[in-house]
Amino acid sequence: MNLTPQEKKQYHRHLILNQIGEEGQLKLKQAKVLVIGAGGLGCPVLQYLTAAGVGTIGIVDGDTVDQSNLQRQILYTVDDIGKSKAQTAANRLSKLNPFVNFKVHQAYLSKENALDLFQQYDLIVDGTDNFPTRYLVNDASVIANKPLVFGSIYTFQGQVAVFNYEGSATYRCLYPTPPAAGSVPNCSEIGVLGVLPGIVGSLQANEVIKLITGIGAPLVNKLLYFDALSLQQQVLGFSKNESIQITAFENNYNYFCGVPDTDNMNTISANDFLKDKENYLLLDVRTYDEYEYENIEGQHIPLDELEERLGEIPNHKTLVVMCASGKRSAKAIELLLEYNYPKTLMNLEGGINEIFSIDN
Repeated sequence: MNLTPQEKKQYHRHLILNQIGEEGQLKLKQAKVLVIGAGGLGCPVLQYLTAAGVGTIGIVDGDTVDQSNLQRQILYTVDDIGKSKAQTAANRLSKLNPFVNFKVHQAYLSKENALDLFQQYDLIVDGTDNFPTRYLVNDASVIANKPLVFGSIYTFQGQVAVFNYEGSATYRCLYPTPPAAGSVPNCSEIGVLGVLPGIVGSLQANEVIKLITGIGAPLVNKLLYFDALSLQQQVLGFSKNESIQITAFENNYNYFCGVPDTDNMNTISANDFLKDKENYLLLDVRTYDEYEYENIEGQHIPLDELEERLGEIPNHKTLVVMCASGKRSAKAIELLLEYNYPKTLMNLEGGINEIFSIDN
């Protein structure tokens, strides 16, 4: 395999780098990288891997573009709202670099498809935003014996690491157990600085390029922490936990991570609630900052205070519990059921986000 004259022109700035040159560029051309998620982190990862000339890039995402994505997911425009993220990303990226082969996997990652997908690629990039999928990505990478470039973001902070590289530590070595359900809201619930995923995703792409070309010192057994407010950056070392053996998937990753079973929970749509809201009690379990920013009144008790303040919740009507999107409210309902709340409990589907989408 050689570079064509057009490719040499496209990658000229790489070719004149002694550390990459034509040999390194050919390694990039031959590489196959699978990116899980075409959202905040996935967008910059995909853009820079495409520009760098990674020969085959797989994109796994079953979601569609929403207007709220545009604040940080810079591959998309208002014209893309409602379209497949994976397919839209591939269409746009092919215009950036016609020498890259894109494979679109328009689906959410699951136990059923993970191994088949991972075995088609050399390296995996995690651009997901929830703990069940992160543990699934990690476990599938170990079982399939694929290196994993991890990234995560939270408000103004980001993390990057390389897992399972030539027998190195894995995500479970760093985080053996997930945080308590509801204790770490995702960006749809708590917000994220728009430029942060661009910074963290670019760092992920940098690690991918280093691994493929064999240059530099990758973040193996190291966690890079970045704070966008102070611009402080730390690299923390950690060791492989030899006692952790990953040979099979969890039976249920949602259960493992404490995600409530909303399939067996009473729910109410935003439309139905608004039509008949005088016949319900409303409990908002978001944080103080979220409630102050926007609310539709009702009783406000943050989820992390709920257990201590159960006695404050009235019970003369059906109680509708609300958060930003319906996840923390589901956890609140599980807690109320444990304490035998005497009236019917209903989870507001889509949370306050859905309420305001109707009002607008």
